Amino acid sequence: MRNIIFKTTIYFTILAFLVLGCKEEVKDKTIYSPEEMASASKALNDWFQEQWDAEIALSPMFQTYLGDKTDYDKWDDLSKEKEEAGHERTKARLQFLKDSVNYNALDEATKLSYKLALQQMEDDIADYQYRLYNYPVNQMFGMHSQVPSFLINMHQITDKSDAEAYISRLNGVNSMFDQLIVNLKEREEAGIMPPKFVFPRAIESSSNILKGKPFENSGEKSTLLADFTSKLENLDISKEEKEALIADAEKAMIVSLKPAYGKLTAFLEGQSERATTDQGAWKFPNGEAYYNNALARTTTTDMTSDDIHELGLTEVKRIHAEMNAIKEKVGFKGTLQEFFTFMKVDKQFYYPDTKEGREEYMKTATMLIDSMKGRLDELFLRKPKADMIVKAVEPFREKSAGKAFYQAPALDGSRPGTYYANMYDIMAMPKYQMEALAYHEGIPGHHMERAMSQELTDIPMFRKMGGYTAYTEGWGLYTEFLPKEMGMYSDPYSDFGRLAMELWRACRLVVDTGIHTKKWTREEGIKYYVDNTPNAESDAIKMVERHIVMPSQATAYKVGMNKILEVREDAKTKLGDKFDIREFHGVVLDNGAVPLNVLEDMVDEWVTMKLNDRGEISDK
Repeated sequence: MRNIIFKTTIYFTILAFLVLGCKEEVKDKTIYSPEEMASASKALNDWFQEQWDAEIALSPMFQTYLGDKTDYDKWDDLSKEKEEAGHERTKARLQFLKDSVNYNALDEATKLSYKLALQQMEDDIADYQYRLYNYPVNQMFGMHSQVPSFLINMHQITDKSDAEAYISRLNGVNSMFDQLIVNLKEREEAGIMPPKFVFPRAIESSSNILKGKPFENSGEKSTLLADFTSKLENLDISKEEKEALIADAEKAMIVSLKPAYGKLTAFLEGQSERATTDQGAWKFPNGEAYYNNALARTTTTDMTSDDIHELGLTEVKRIHAEMNAIKEKVGFKGTLQEFFTFMKVDKQFYYPDTKEGREEYMKTATMLIDSMKGRLDELFLRKPKADMIVKAVEPFREKSAGKAFYQAPALDGSRPGTYYANMYDIMAMPKYQMEALAYHEGIPGHHMERAMSQELTDIPMFRKMGGYTAYTEGWGLYTEFLPKEMGMYSDPYSDFGRLAMELWRACRLVVDTGIHTKKWTREEGIKYYVDNTPNAESDAIKMVERHIVMPSQATAYKVGMNKILEVREDAKTKLGDKFDIREFHGVVLDNGAVPLNVLEDMVDEWVTMKLNDRGEISDK
């Protein structure tokens, strides 16, 4: 099985050196002393750190994400030349690993790092042919929405120089968007362009940034001006200095930010006239090969599109059966579809569509997280040091953003992990899904997995900060199910909500492959979700549009969850009363993100060690 991972660029365009796969080791009968192994391992880990540092030095945005203010006044270089240079660096690094490292002299932990790095570099090089197969501006993510999100959530202002760096970044948006437009043109020339529905969404998001002062004669400040001025309030500088900084920021917004968004919007409007309504990756040059490759990267398995489609259909059928049982339990008279309709429209399942209703949702979501924090000792021997907060998605991006997502904490502890809940459409956030959503995005879901990975001390930085979609999202979905075993979801409607969330992920397997290989239309994908789930139609629309702009990504969740449950059940069967769920979770999390088959190997090794300790396996 080839071990690979799909790379996304939702937040940062960083070399794929940060995310890795697997390779067979070379056999060597030489016996190396502990000192020799320690020396060889240290040398390679030092090299890994040097390569990490070299890449971080080329990404001011990732520096900020890590809490490093070295290039706090700059944006990333989005040019083709930088991408080509990165490709050449990857080839040189791969050659170094093959020619200059004695794999067999490494300790076990460093051997794993070597294998992961080697395979991912090979994958990066092989995937360079698909470097244009993405949509840098779409309804979900892109620099048009990342600029304000980044400045608001990442760029902290603790002194005057930070404020000046913020202004410098405002002034740099225009030239960066020039690079972005060049990238969009290059993709169009290669036959890679979003379908028509994407453009109004992206244009609207861009237009929202230019609402309010200083762009309009309005009583309200624009999103960015409000952010900048609020961050200045806590600075220990004079009123005159603050006023001067605000004036400079307003000027930068008019001179750089406004024309940048104006040029981008004009380009997108022109491109929308040339766009088609074709949705799937099949429309790309060599689209079938690209999508098969994307599936392999995403799932870290060799499952075909048909395999994944059939798995989805099977899981949908199973979950429907479990939902029918709950329907009977609560005494609902009618079909499952009628029960879905009841759950969609009955007011008891939703907070009021008011400011107070949204505040109550956020309050309850925070209570769920706090309650789970108090039970983590039942599940984990180690817990992250970083805290986690619950926050509503900001108004400027709530219309196009997903219903919930997680942002990892800063490495230096300056920013906690954040569970974002989208309050734009309150009817898309039913009470009965609150538990599963909070557990997945927050605790014990992504916060445990991401924060604990970042806090590991015995693995290289590229592994701490790397990720495999099937691993990370498989863990998130697994941790929706985990509280069920702890006695949570005591309300049958909440348990129905848990199943509804799992059902949603099962449907993703069907719809993603349907769109990208079976030529389903956007409307067919939406209909499948509406017919088979209790979710709001707005959920279905957003999800299908996500499938379209992120081919394969949504297949990772169910594939990853199934693998974690599979290896867990196998371990429980073999270990019996020796099985400890806390130890199992340590095995899953204590090496950071890995491909699914590597995870399976690690669990097998743990089981063997436990059985050896109990004397059930001979030394022969």
